[in-house]
Amino acid sequence: MKWNRWYSLHSYIKSSLWIVPVVSFAIEMVLKRVIEWLGSWMVTQGWYDLKTGFLALGATEAHSTLERIFTINLSCLVFAFSSLLVAIQVAGGQYTPRIIATTLLSDNKIRYIIGLFVFTILWAHRTMNQLGQAEIVPQFQIFLATLLGGASLIAFIVLIDYAAKLLRPVSLVGRIGAQGIAVINKVYPERTQLAQSPPEAVIGRKPPDRVVEHHGKSGIVLAVNLPRLMTLAQKEDIVIEFVPQVGDFVAVNEPLFHLYGQAEGLQEGEMCSLVALGTERTMEQDSLFAFRIEVDIALKALSPAINDPTTAVLAMDQLHRMLRYVGGRSLHSEEIQDSQGRPRVIFHTPNWEDFVHIAFREIRHYGTGSMQIARRLRAMLESLLESLPAHRHEELRIEQDLLDRMIAKAHSYPEDLALARIPDSQGLGAGRAKRATLATDQ
Repeated sequence: MKWNRWYSLHSYIKSSLWIVPVVSFAIEMVLKRVIEWLGSWMVTQGWYDLKTGFLALGATEAHSTLERIFTINLSCLVFAFSSLLVAIQVAGGQYTPRIIATTLLSDNKIRYIIGLFVFTILWAHRTMNQLGQAEIVPQFQIFLATLLGGASLIAFIVLIDYAAKLLRPVSLVGRIGAQGIAVINKVYPERTQLAQSPPEAVIGRKPPDRVVEHHGKSGIVLAVNLPRLMTLAQKEDIVIEFVPQVGDFVAVNEPLFHLYGQAEGLQEGEMCSLVALGTERTMEQDSLFAFRIEVDIALKALSPAINDPTTAVLAMDQLHRMLRYVGGRSLHSEEIQDSQGRPRVIFHTPNWEDFVHIAFREIRHYGTGSMQIARRLRAMLESLLESLPAHRHEELRIEQDLLDRMIAKAHSYPEDLALARIPDSQGLGAGRAKRATLATDQ
């Protein structure tokens, strides 16, 4: 299987809810027969008596117990799917549709609990069939079914509690922020220097010797197999430039690779198979996507239909966290070199200006009229100016100046203007900011 197809299959499995229930179905079919054999073996060894061992239920009682277990788990399964559909609608409408695949459908706890429901339903159903065909009640099978029924009931309660906490704004934005930090660490593994980072090398800025275009279906770049590209570049002794960035939309016949050097031995199909395309951005190699989701949540909260600036402040907390982290990484690593220090692959990644623009511009444009947003933006800017190296300050000071001008335009009363210019990490209500204001007045 080609790498891009394998990657697409892996991503699909990670974000599909039905995978675990189907796997649990296969496990139940195998494990049930093993347990049936084990139960018969335990009886022949005299470990327990079929009439008095374990729960010691009669045929009528056993059938009633299994029926209740089956009904309870089926109800839990239906309720879980119904609740999940409602949660998807609420999350997509109130936050952003982009968290559905990245957070809700790919959550392993939800998938495993649903898998437990399916496993218990199948176990109870097969045990009822076995009970109708056997002359003696299979006490061991019913005992295990009872344990599974109890575990499912507990899991259902846990699922309700977990889902309720998962859908809180602070939980969603916090999870996206943690995923964003992990991707940033993967894409930018090196820390930045205290001095200004060296400018990007300009190899590959001359006309390429060969252009490889994209053929097939159009799509968004999800990931690129960089180690394989490096191997091909070393083998052919050339430089390979990947033209788009991860997260860009690539149409048919658009340039996908620029090749510098003699590369007659490279097949276009082999190179195109090293690029995974899809219909929606993912976080595996897309360092800007977590910022995009957090900003979208903030913008949705600031919309007139929702008007929830406090949720926007929660999203800005995570933007602050990610900006502080990415500002400490080395972002000038577009050229990937071999062991001898020669550039082999040019892989374009977002720079510091890109991260600053996506984190500030839209939120400032739509939210400066809210005092919470204005104060939180200023607190974020001042904190980043204090904590990040000097070569990161220029873009931050530009945003600070734009924020001052926007605040002056949004607030006509001097009292509101003065209050909106106070940095406040809570948006509106931090005691430290109030005390600083009082001290100035006195």
